[in-house]
Amino acid sequence: MRVIVTRPEPEATRWVAALQARGFDAAALPLIDITPARNPALVHAAWQGLASYQALMFVSGSAVTHFFEQNRPSAQSEYAQAAPDIGATRAWATGPGTQAALLQLGLTASQIDAPAHSAGQFDSEALWQLVAPNVTPGTRVLVVRGGGVDGESAGRSWLTEQLAAAGAVVDTVVAYERHPPQFTPAQLALAQSATHDGAVWLLSSSEAIGNLEVCLAGHTLAAARAVATHPRIADAAHAAGFGVVCSSRPTLDDVAASIESLI
Repeated sequence: MRVIVTRPEPEATRWVAALQARGFDAAALPLIDITPARNPALVHAAWQGLASYQALMFVSGSAVTHFFEQNRPSAQSEYAQAAPDIGATRAWATGPGTQAALLQLGLTASQIDAPAHSAGQFDSEALWQLVAPNVTPGTRVLVVRGGGVDGESAGRSWLTEQLAAAGAVVDTVVAYERHPPQFTPAQLALAQSATHDGAVWLLSSSEAIGNLEVCLAGHTLAAARAVATHPRIADAAHAAGFGVVCSSRPTLDDVAASIESLI
């Protein structure tokens, strides 16, 4: 059984390697292309004001990577990066992938607020349950997120709404941009084949599903199977026409078990 990993790079390559180590025939087919923010000056300005925030909320591993990458001193190489100094500011992460990106940069677990690995879901709702007791009127939070093809902030606003309702002061900075993929002929052939050859699509984004529908315009997904890493993503997959959709937590063990359940 082939598994089509649709996460953006470099996450796609890491997931392919991890699934191959589990014995799956995995292939990367990113459905979102990630690029740096078109206005890095805004990212630099956010970094300069870091001490004024009680928390930095990162929406994804890409948000972590691009925020710190664009604020690395030019003299530092990628392989000799010191741990970023965020002082007393807390780092918030919605899931294990974002948390792992923060730890890889050198932050310690004691600096990070994230749902426990045993949590039922990894999302803004789970994070809010954890951090809400520490949010009081005047708490300042910087949300580091992605932008759409126009460079403007894009994505769910649920957590921002909860913070505002609690009296927090919320700022947002776009650290990267998300674009639809530009498939090569080989990638397009892979995608078309995977709609009917028994492959399992690993879906981690509702936006990615929308991009897939555009790329495969004219092709039905009725015979396609998918593992979706959140109930909202599963709903989007059903709406797109996937014939079989299985929900899974986005951990390697859970994803592997969900894929195996479709054998």
